[in-house]
Amino acid sequence: MADIILEMKNITKEFPGVKALDNVNLRVERGEIHALVGENGAGKSTLMNVLSGTYPFGSYTGDIIYNGDKCQFRTLHDSEEKGIVIIHQELALIPELSIGENMFLGNERIGRFGIDWDRTYHEAEEHMRQVGLKEEATTLIKDIGTGKQQLVEIAKALSKNVKLLILDEPTSSLNEEDSRMLLDLLLSFKKDGMTSIIISHKLNEISYVADKITVVRDGSTIETIDNANHDIDEDRIIKGMVGRELSDRYPSREHHVSDKVGMAVRNWTVHHPIYTEKKVVDNVSFNVHRGEIVGFSGLQGAGRTELAMSIFGRSYGTDVSGELEIDGSRKELKTVREAIEAGLAYVTEDRKGNGLILSESIAKNNTMARLEKVCNNGIIDVDKENAVAEDYKAKLRTKTPSVQQSVGNLSGGNQQKVLLSKWMFADPEVLILDEPTRGIDVGAKYEIYCIMNDLVAQGKSVVMISSEMPELLGMCDRIYVMNEGHMVAEMPASEASQEKIMAAILQSDKKS
Repeated sequence: MADIILEMKNITKEFPGVKALDNVNLRVERGEIHALVGENGAGKSTLMNVLSGTYPFGSYTGDIIYNGDKCQFRTLHDSEEKGIVIIHQELALIPELSIGENMFLGNERIGRFGIDWDRTYHEAEEHMRQVGLKEEATTLIKDIGTGKQQLVEIAKALSKNVKLLILDEPTSSLNEEDSRMLLDLLLSFKKDGMTSIIISHKLNEISYVADKITVVRDGSTIETIDNANHDIDEDRIIKGMVGRELSDRYPSREHHVSDKVGMAVRNWTVHHPIYTEKKVVDNVSFNVHRGEIVGFSGLQGAGRTELAMSIFGRSYGTDVSGELEIDGSRKELKTVREAIEAGLAYVTEDRKGNGLILSESIAKNNTMARLEKVCNNGIIDVDKENAVAEDYKAKLRTKTPSVQQSVGNLSGGNQQKVLLSKWMFADPEVLILDEPTRGIDVGAKYEIYCIMNDLVAQGKSVVMISSEMPELLGMCDRIYVMNEGHMVAEMPASEASQEKIMAAILQSDKKS
């Protein structure tokens, strides 16, 4: 007989104008890794927020039965006392504090005269070793990479005697190597008897790590797939998620690349904004033609985002040098406003931090990059602004009851659509997309790929930065490869492969 650690029965949760969960049921066995999959807005994160007490008892209907007991969690602390710990997609770490301080924040190790720092750092390092972190516990969070920060969050969960670990998109900001390391860590925890629930849009990772896969669609549970043999293919999962076969992940297009160069960058060098002696981009040159999608591949820390941001009105770095041409005309773009007016747009990888104002409506976010387009004599025409938002809501199939909805209330994928529509409304000639499909489902990815194809069909230029090599290979005409601030390879997508890209990176490591 199955040993059930968690059962969620008939969970229903409503927000103003939206039923996010509709009689959802979930059963998780002790010691298994259970995956939750579904399109953006399906209700996966909402269900886990109900379980963790983020949405307290009384704000939903239905029952949570954990270890045989009916539970009514009103706070995160209530669920953590039972051994349920959730790690959200946006990491809850304070960059200016040490690993040890972050690990026991709100759960301090107290001695006779206040915080016992020796015990704090000793226990922190014990848990760090459990997840493979070799740093000192006194190391500041800002001085370690994203992959290691994710491991700090897991070590923090271990310090709370976690029995059921919930991970919401844990690998969305990690490269392939760090992602596999994290998944293998979950498998090792499973051997020790820990139960995990993982939400992810990376279906290859789900197939690799999950014992069971529960599909959620439009706020309802559709099915639970047995993956004990880890032989369920991605197409089978997609069919459950979207309710149909998705025969082609990447929409086809006719490749009509113009001879005309949309943007050219020559000898571009960027120094770190704080450690000004450090070059984060070193003498990089590239170009993108009109009607072309150019991809940028590289490991974390390669300098791709820093390159893009520095081109976009010097929004990153110090002592930026080099030449920039748009449509053959030399440009000195020293502000974001100048970049926008010159026909550049940059869709940031950090939609919540730098891309959107979460407290504002979809309509306001849609138009803020080119507000003058919806103004009459300096006054915003609200009807025109709303009409623009409604148009992009329909074009991008954004799931929302109203364009007056606060962006912060949308799922990650629908927030990404709002961010993309903001820059489409700016009507750029060159669109730079930085991890445009991070943390969004396969259906929303397809829609974004179609938008990219539409833009280049109009003769515009698209630059795509992505950590997912298959999508670079599936969408791009040419691919540039960066490593540690240098451009190390350029290849037509038709001749590229994951192996060739990694070989270029490894070869450059040997030279350096």
